[in-house]
Amino acid sequence: MVSELHGVTGRDIMDHLIAGVRDPKALAQLARTRARRKISQLEEALEGAEFFTAEHAALLKVMLERIDRVTEEIARLSEVIERLLAPYEEQVAQAESMPGWGHRAAQDAIAETGVDMSRFRTGGHLASWGGRAPLDHQSGTRKGRARAKKGNRYLAGLLGETAVAAGRTQTREGARYRRLARRRGKLKAQVALGNTQLKVYHKLLSNPGMRYQDLGPDYYERQRDVRRQIAHHVGKLGNLGFEVTLCRIPEPEPDGTGPAKAA
Repeated sequence: MVSELHGVTGRDIMDHLIAGVRDPKALAQLARTRARRKISQLEEALEGAEFFTAEHAALLKVMLERIDRVTEEIARLSEVIERLLAPYEEQVAQAESMPGWGHRAAQDAIAETGVDMSRFRTGGHLASWGGRAPLDHQSGTRKGRARAKKGNRYLAGLLGETAVAAGRTQTREGARYRRLARRRGKLKAQVALGNTQLKVYHKLLSNPGMRYQDLGPDYYERQRDVRRQIAHHVGKLGNLGFEVTLCRIPEPEPDGTGPAKAA
């Protein structure tokens, strides 16, 4: 099928079919730019175009007209959305700076959560409200399977998409998604990364002017090396007769202009 050739299908081919063109070679020549490297494949996919009847053309024309109407309606609604979100351009830009988040994802998230993060005491509270908190574990016998926590289903659906998109990036979030997907499966990786994304989102919108700063795709390898160094030095001091108590130096409070690191 023509639809199986990535980047080759287009309105031109369908319009020419409706107009009565049935020659596969003539239709294949409508391919543009990089798709022209697939001319032979396109010709093969269009074999049998002579069986595309006038009735087929009439049905295709109706479907394309319906698509055009829906596209126009989407464009009009997009203009309304842009107008309504104009006062929140800064918050949209903050959310959009996260890996896997595009302009539309940022708009959708703000439409669900609002921009006032004081409604959620912590990022964990926002993650719970969005249905991305981990399940409670209990000892003893559980009746039935553990179910995912309920939350805002629109935000949860959005986070499923942003988590998968972030998983394709060379970022700390991408590395986290891939690690979890290998060990626990893709669905659990989506929930876990969605939890992280909402915590970062909460921190960003709680600090005007802050932008996301990635910790790097090698973050976990670096953390592992740090733990090894700590264990080595603590062991050395222990052998010398010292008892070591470790305490991490607290990070400085954000001043509203610095970047937000992943939670």
